[in-house]
Amino acid sequence: MAISEAPSNVVDVVMASAPRVHRNLSSPVLYEYAVRRGEGKLLQGGTFAVRSGPRTGRSPNDKFIVKSPDVSELVWWGPHNQAMTPATFERIRTKMVRYLSGRELFVQDCVVSQDPDHQRTVRVVTEQAYHSLFARTMFIPRTPLGEGVTPDLTILHAPNLHLDGETDGLNSDAVVALHLAEGQILIAGTAYAGEMKKSVFTAMNYYLPLAGALSLHASANVDPRTGRTAVFFGLSGTGKTTLSTDPERLLIGDDEQAWTSAGIFNIEGGCYAKVIRLSKEAEPDIFETTHLFGTILENVVFDEDSRDVHLDDDSITENTRGSYPLTSLAHVYQGQVAPHPSHVILLTADAFGVLPPIARLTREQTLYHFLCGYTSKLAGTELGVTRPKATFSACYGAPFRALNPTVYAELLQQRLATTGAQTWLINTGWVGGPYGVGSRIAIQETRKMVRAILNDAFVGIGMRHDPVFGFDVPLAVPGVDPRLLQPREVWASGEAYDLAAVDLAAQFAGAFAPFRPLVSPAVAAAGP
Repeated sequence: MAISEAPSNVVDVVMASAPRVHRNLSSPVLYEYAVRRGEGKLLQGGTFAVRSGPRTGRSPNDKFIVKSPDVSELVWWGPHNQAMTPATFERIRTKMVRYLSGRELFVQDCVVSQDPDHQRTVRVVTEQAYHSLFARTMFIPRTPLGEGVTPDLTILHAPNLHLDGETDGLNSDAVVALHLAEGQILIAGTAYAGEMKKSVFTAMNYYLPLAGALSLHASANVDPRTGRTAVFFGLSGTGKTTLSTDPERLLIGDDEQAWTSAGIFNIEGGCYAKVIRLSKEAEPDIFETTHLFGTILENVVFDEDSRDVHLDDDSITENTRGSYPLTSLAHVYQGQVAPHPSHVILLTADAFGVLPPIARLTREQTLYHFLCGYTSKLAGTELGVTRPKATFSACYGAPFRALNPTVYAELLQQRLATTGAQTWLINTGWVGGPYGVGSRIAIQETRKMVRAILNDAFVGIGMRHDPVFGFDVPLAVPGVDPRLLQPREVWASGEAYDLAAVDLAAQFAGAFAPFRPLVSPAVAAAGP
């Protein structure tokens, strides 16, 4: 059968040539196939352990968006969204179709977005059972699409196909290519499952804002007593999943949300949590999932004989992951769209020990910090990083933002103005000095601060105006040592703190510089 040039027919060609196509298999059946095919191993409690090979995280240098006339004026082109020509995309797609043709395939038809008004259908066609299981876990399962129905998004997934970077016009033997106009995603040369999740998120970060919905790299939860919602922005390692998975509240989602005029909804159907050094004491609900049937443990070390997991072992990667459906958690929001948030919390892990553990932000300061998206990389987490490094990722997720960050900032400004949500900055990083000198703020202390915010415990509490960063810092938090709230006071040298604060402020200014001419004077003046 010839390969049709019509994109809607490509998947039909692949599936028509397969000796066997497994359509929308359930999780238990996919577990069985994956074990039988040697793709992973069952551990104690029924969790399923897999290895992603040499790529244990996303490959940002291999991600592209097709620069077609339909999207060329809209996409935020640059290092996060490298341009690919339609001809290159077609050449890679042809190679993938030829590779997948004649192979046993696993197909999942899913949807993304809990809100029916913003749902899109997603079809994942892959050569591996465990990736089909991952798609069924992370997206929202549905009945198979009818004959002749074209999904809104289709992922062709060939993790064992390694391309020729130079010949194929790529940067390596792997590729993640999004054709937003055609609704097709190509993933080859990498078995890291997170590429599927984040490529769909990138696509939704394109489609949703154009429909007036603010897509968020954030978690969200609801107070079951009051129905009040909270949103937590944050990059990896800042506590976004940990703080939103709270036994006292109902989790909406831990990573990808959207905020519309109707409220907040989760884009996904599952969670993809970092599990390195996870503890039962600090994160009981997430810890429990690492011993439950239905969880995929990616690159987690385990004992080959006892099949017990070693969550503290980072010998494969720091980026160990657990993928589990929301239904694995005991405290989950059951509605499709949650109420508008009353509180918005920006999370950072400041490894320099400069930022206070809690601060109240004005609306302009919120937009400034949202566009900066600050956190820290620690020594040892990446090759060549020998000391803490400030990291600025616009909108707390620049690698997944298909549109200019100011588009999301404008939508956030509208939502904040409409709802009157209070905004806060929470630092889950270091106090008493930088990494290696000070100590990391205990998660128990951070939880007290977050709960004080959500319970409106700061009414009548005095505030200290920070002279460098301009935000207000509470003088007291119930159950927290007041000295913890004054970073300068717990450094061995106040002068050393002042120098570190000035240096970090300068880095903020540099990160914000590209956005300064694109925002209002009030937002431009809201930084340190």
